[in-house]
Amino acid sequence: MLQIKNLTITHRKDLRVILEDFHLTLNSGDKAVIIGEEGNGKSTLIKWIYEPDMAEAYTECTGERICTRERLGYLPQEFPDTERCKTVYEYFSQSDFFYNKTPKELSAMAKQFRVEEEFFYSDQKMGSLSGGEKMKAALMRIFMEEPTVLLLDEPSNDMDIDTLKLLEEVILSWKGIVLYISHDETLIENTANMIIHIEQIARKTKCRYTVMRVPYREYVEQRLKGFEKQKKEAINERSEKKKRDEKYRRVMQSVEHAQNVITRQNPAGGRLLKKKMHAVKSMEKRFQREDENMTEMPETEDAIYFKLGDENSGIPAGKTVIEYSLDKLWTPDGSRILAQNIFLRIRGEEKICIIGSNGSGKTTLLKKISEELLQRKDIHAEYMPQNYEEILELEKTPVDFLDTTGYQEDRTKIRTYLGSLKYTASEMEHPVRELSGGQKAKVLLLKLSLSKANVLILDEPTRNFSPLSGPVIRQMLKEFRGAVISISHDRKYIDEVCDKVYRMTEAGLILERENS
Repeated sequence: MLQIKNLTITHRKDLRVILEDFHLTLNSGDKAVIIGEEGNGKSTLIKWIYEPDMAEAYTECTGERICTRERLGYLPQEFPDTERCKTVYEYFSQSDFFYNKTPKELSAMAKQFRVEEEFFYSDQKMGSLSGGEKMKAALMRIFMEEPTVLLLDEPSNDMDIDTLKLLEEVILSWKGIVLYISHDETLIENTANMIIHIEQIARKTKCRYTVMRVPYREYVEQRLKGFEKQKKEAINERSEKKKRDEKYRRVMQSVEHAQNVITRQNPAGGRLLKKKMHAVKSMEKRFQREDENMTEMPETEDAIYFKLGDENSGIPAGKTVIEYSLDKLWTPDGSRILAQNIFLRIRGEEKICIIGSNGSGKTTLLKKISEELLQRKDIHAEYMPQNYEEILELEKTPVDFLDTTGYQEDRTKIRTYLGSLKYTASEMEHPVRELSGGQKAKVLLLKLSLSKANVLILDEPTRNFSPLSGPVIRQMLKEFRGAVISISHDRKYIDEVCDKVYRMTEAGLILERENS
C-alpha cells in the first residue's frame, strides 16, 4: 500500500500553493493517472512520492508518505543529461540488478521491448539514441530492479505506436501499483482505473484536486454533468434571489414611507411600525445567511485556446509546398543509413503525419525538411522540434523570448496572450529553464501563432499538453489554414487532424492511409 497524508506543496519562488492537504491511498492493482494543465505540479508530486528531497530544491513540502515494504521505481519526464555521454552498456551496468539477470531473462526483456538482445551491451552513446529508444532503456532498467510500485512521468513520450501498445499491456498486467502522468488520451482511456486531477483555479490563486476510482471517459462525463448541474442550480438560485431582493426592496420602501408619515401625523402609531421594521430587518439578516449558502458558479480550469495563423496565412490548394527527395538518409553521426529513396510531395493545406518505429529516422528527416522550408521566401514556415531546447533560450523569460521588437505595445500583447495560456504574472518572469515541459510547449505554440506562418513543421506537437487540452490543440491544428508536416504517435491527433499518414521505413516513406 502507498499512502499520502496531509501533503501541501508550496512553490518557493512565488509562494504559490500547488497542492493543499492532499490525501491518497493506492493499493495493488490500482492504475492511477495524474492529469491537469501544464505547470500544476504533477511531476513535482511524483518526485516527492519517489524521493521527497527531489522536490525540495524548488518547493516546500509538508506531509506524510507511507510506503512500507514497497519498492519504488521512477521514470523521470526528461532523460538526465548526466547519462547522455554513457554507453548503453555503462547505463545498464549502473544497476546491480543487471548482473543478476540471466541471458534468458535479458533475451525475454529485449523481445518484449522490441530491441535486439545485443542492445544491453551496445557501445552506442545514450545521447545518440532516439527519444523512444532512451525511454525503452530507462523502463527496462527500472523493471530489472523488480519494483512493486511504478512511478512514471510521461512514459508515453517519444514512443512509437507499437511500443505504446506494449506500454498499455505492461500497465494493465502490472500486479502492483502504477501511478503515472500522461498526455496520451488513448493510453489513459485504455489503462487508467483511477483519476487524480490537480487544478489551479481563480487565476492560479486556489488549488483543487479530485480523486475518483473510475475510467477516464466516465470521469470526464461525470465532471461535465456535475458542472452543468451546479451551473443550472446557481443560475436558478440567483434568479430567485433577484426576485426575492426586489420584493424585499419594495416592502422596505413601503415600511420606511409609512414610518415617515406616521411619525409626523400619529406618533403613537410608530410603535407598531417599529416592530414591523424590526421584522423586515430580521428578514434581511435571514436572507444574508441564505446567500452565504448559495450554490457557487462552477470554477473550472479551462483548456487553452487561440488561433494559429490568420485569414491571410492560407495556402492555395494547387500550390506545391514541398517536393522533397533524398537518395539516402544517414544517422546524424554518419555511421549508418536509415532509409533510402525518400520522396514527399505536399500541396495546399495538406496536413500529413509521419509515423514509424523508434530510431527509424523520422526526426532526422523532419530536420532536413525544415532546413529547406525555413529558407524559402515564397512561404513562411516555422519549426517546433521534439527537443524544445533546440530553439528555446533557457535563461530568458517567456516574454523576452517571444519579444522580437522590443516595443512596449508588443510586450503587453505577449503578456496578454501568456495570461490566456494560464501563465501568472510571476511565471512570466521565470527563466524558461524553470518551466514545465507543457509550459515550454505553450511558449513555442504561441511563437507559431504570433509568427503568422502558413507552414508548420511539428515534431510531436501534442506530447506535453494535458489530455483536457488535447482536444483543443487538435482542433486548432485542424482549423489551421496552412500546411502541417508532423511526426506523431498520438493516435487521436493522427485520426482527427491528419489528411495523410506516411510510415518511415528503410525503403522510404510509404503512404499508409488517407483520412477522409
